[in-house]
Amino acid sequence: MHPPLDRPHPDCDQVIQELRACHADWKLKYLGGCNGIKVRLDCCLKEEKKRLLGEMDKDFPARRARQEDIIKTAFEKKETFAEYLKQDKDYQREMEKIQSQRRLNNESESKQ
Repeated sequence: MHPPLDRPHPDCDQVIQELRACHADWKLKYLGGCNGIKVRLDCCLKEEKKRLLGEMDKDFPARRARQEDIIKTAFEKKETFAEYLKQDKDYQREMEKIQSQRRLNNESESKQ
C-alpha cells in the first residue's frame, strides 16, 4: 500500500505517471500488467521517505540538547530526567521486575 499519489512526490513523479498510464488500460490493471511498475513505485517511495526522514533528523541531537536544557531550566534541576531515573531506586526495581517477567514470558514461549 502506498501513500496517496495526489500529493507531490518529486523523486517518483515519472514512475507515478507510468503507473497512471498503465492503469488507464483495464486489462493491464486487473491482470497484473502493472505489477512491475508498482514494485518500482514502492521502492522509489521507500527511498524518498528515507531521504526525507534523514533530512528531518539531521539536527536531532542539537534539538534534543536544547530541549533538555529548557527542561532543566523550567524545573530548576541540574540533571536530566533520564539521569534522575537512573538514580531512582524504586524505578530501577520496577524495571528489573518487568525485564525478568519478559524473560520468563520469552522462555515459556520458546518452549512451546
